Amino acid sequence: MERAVNEPVKAGGSLLPRLQRWLTPLIVPLILLAAWDICVRVTGTRLIPLPRDVAIMLYDFTFGGIYDDAFSKTIHIHFWKSVQRVYGGFFAAAAVGIPLGLLIGRIKLVRELIDPTLQILRPVPVTAWLPLSMIFFGLGPNAAIFLVFLGAFFPIVLNTTFGVRSVDHRLFEAASMLGCNGSSLFRQVVLPAATPSIFNGLRLGHGFAWILIVVGEMTGVPEGLGAVIMDGRTLSRTDLVISGMIVIGLAGFLSDRVIVAINNRLLAWSPQHHA
Repeated sequence: MERAVNEPVKAGGSLLPRLQRWLTPLIVPLILLAAWDICVRVTGTRLIPLPRDVAIMLYDFTFGGIYDDAFSKTIHIHFWKSVQRVYGGFFAAAAVGIPLGLLIGRIKLVRELIDPTLQILRPVPVTAWLPLSMIFFGLGPNAAIFLVFLGAFFPIVLNTTFGVRSVDHRLFEAASMLGCNGSSLFRQVVLPAATPSIFNGLRLGHGFAWILIVVGEMTGVPEGLGAVIMDGRTLSRTDLVISGMIVIGLAGFLSDRVIVAINNRLLAWSPQHHA
């Protein structure tokens, strides 16, 4: 009887941590929204819209029916174009960066040949490549994909290299004693040991890919979230600029959660796998 009485208490007790886990991340955004609203009202500026005005713009951008202009109910078009460019550049960077990082980290000759050049190119801002990208690829989506590729490539290749070079040499000795060498050594020792660092690089590169989509879509593309932000700036539509920023932020956050979930699932064996 006592057990039956206590069961609801346990259920209620487990509900509170769940609510806390969902509500805690909302505290800072709500504080920022309140501060934004207060600052705009106190200063009386017309350059920055109120949060309510941005919410209306987001609604019209998504569903239409308010302004009925060129941006009404077009979010799906711009979002899909940006997704294609972000992941076109990101997956290309992963396809090149991970194998190259494995080679640089494991083979001394490759490291001596390639690593100095990477270290020279790495500090160059991606925005500095903007004129060259338009010369190489012309005006359009290919130049945007190239810029996203550059932004994502360096975190991926450098973290992969670091992961390989951080592998304990005793693992190689133990694997050699068990008859593991060549490609099997790469597959069974190097790759699993370097996977946490590879995922860190993928996560960083993915974040840069979303950051750089605005720069990439300054290359003359008519559609995309970055293009919307540029149009909003040209038209002095600050509510449109902020709406584009919010959509990019939410898209980047949700897709980052997917990478974290994959990371946690694949690296369940690692004591430091949870991101």
